[in-house]
Amino acid sequence: MEASKKLNNTPDLNGYFGEYGGTFVPDQLREILAEITDSYLQIREDPDFISELASLYRHYVGRPSPVYHAATLSKKLGGAGIYFKREDLNHTGAHKINHCLGEALLAKRMGKKKLIAETGAGQHGVALATAAAITGLACDIYMGTVDIEKEHPNVTRMKILGARVIPVSDGLATLKEAVDAAFRAYLEDPLTQFYAIGSVVGPHPFPMMVRDFQQVVGQEAIGQFTQLTGALPDNLVACVGGGSNAIGLFTAFLDEPSIKIYGVEPSGRGFKDGDHAATLSLGKPGIIHGFKCYLLQDEAGDPLPVHSIASGLDYPGVGPQHSYLKDLGRVRYETISDDEAVEAFFVLSRLEGIIPALESAHAVAFTIKLARTLARDKSILVNLSGRGDKDIDYVMKHYGRRYCPPNGYSWPMSTG
Repeated sequence: MEASKKLNNTPDLNGYFGEYGGTFVPDQLREILAEITDSYLQIREDPDFISELASLYRHYVGRPSPVYHAATLSKKLGGAGIYFKREDLNHTGAHKINHCLGEALLAKRMGKKKLIAETGAGQHGVALATAAAITGLACDIYMGTVDIEKEHPNVTRMKILGARVIPVSDGLATLKEAVDAAFRAYLEDPLTQFYAIGSVVGPHPFPMMVRDFQQVVGQEAIGQFTQLTGALPDNLVACVGGGSNAIGLFTAFLDEPSIKIYGVEPSGRGFKDGDHAATLSLGKPGIIHGFKCYLLQDEAGDPLPVHSIASGLDYPGVGPQHSYLKDLGRVRYETISDDEAVEAFFVLSRLEGIIPALESAHAVAFTIKLARTLARDKSILVNLSGRGDKDIDYVMKHYGRRYCPPNGYSWPMSTG
C-alpha cells in the first residue's frame, strides 16, 4: 500500500478529497464506519495482511496482468502506439477482484459473517462471490432486474459460486437501485455484515480503501510500460462509471505532469436526461449514497435517471476523487456514445482478437479517436478493465445483424 505523492495524500482525516467525499449516513452507521476505518488503517500496514493479499494477487488472480502493444490497431489508425493494461485477463475477468479480495480479507479479520454488495454489469458481483468463496464468508448480491436479464452469464456465475443474487425491481431496476437496496439491507445488520462497495464511491473509508487496493494496476504498469518502451506513456485512458478501474491506473501517474489523463464517461443515447450517465461532464456537486460528488440531479437535488449500454457505467454519481481531479484539471473527462462503444467492441475483437467488456469499449472508442490526432511517436496506455464474455449475447441480439451479417463482415468501420 505504498503512499503516493501530493495529489494522492488524500483524503483528509474526515474522508474528503477537496470538497468531495465525507460521511453522510445515519448516526447508527457512523460508529460502524469508524470501526471499519480504524481496522483498515491498521491492516494496510500489517505485513501479514500485505503478504496474504500479495500472494493471492500473484497465485490466485494471476497478477501482474500484462501490458500488451496493440500493433495491428495502432497501424490501422496510423497514429500513436496503443497499449492495453490487460485487467481482462485477471481471474473473474476484470479489475474488480483486486479490491474484492482486500475487502473480504478485511471483513474476515473483523469477524464479519457475510459480504453484501450491489452490482451492475455483474463483474463486481462475480468477483465478490469469488472472494467470499475463498474466505468462507456468505455473500448477498443485489442486482437490478434489467441488469439480471442483460448480464445473465454473470448471474449464473454468482450462483454457482454460492452467492445469493437478490433481484431489485424498483425504479429503473439498474445499478443505482441495486445500491439503494444493498444499503437498506446493510442498515438492518451492520454488525455481522460487511458492505463491500464495488467502486471508489460511498461514505469514507470506501473511496480511499478501494482506491488503495486498485492502485496495484498503475504501480505495475509504470514498470511494465517503461521496460517495454523505454519511457512512460504519453497518455492514459480508462472508462469511468463509479471510477475504480480509472483510479487504479491513474493514481501512480498523477504526479507526472507530462502525462495527459483521460476518463471516459457514457453519453449513451444522447444528452437528454435519462439517456446518458455523463456525470462529470453534465453533473453538479450533490450527495448520494453517503458521500458528496458530482451528481446528475434534478432541481430538488434528487438523482436523475441514467442510461448506458454498459451496465457498470450507468450510475448518476461518481467517485469523490474523480470529482476532485476534475476540479483540479488534472484529469480530462470525455464522453462516448452507446453506438461508438459497440463499434469499438467489434474493432478490438476483429483487429486484436480481444473481446472487451462494453464498459472497457468506451475507453477503446475514445482511444481510437485520440490516436488519430497524435504523432506516431506518441503512446496511449488504456486500462482494459474487463472482458466481454458477459456482453456477447446482448451485443449479438441487438447488433449482430449489423456487425455479423450472413454474408460475412466487411471492412471498414469508422477506423478505416
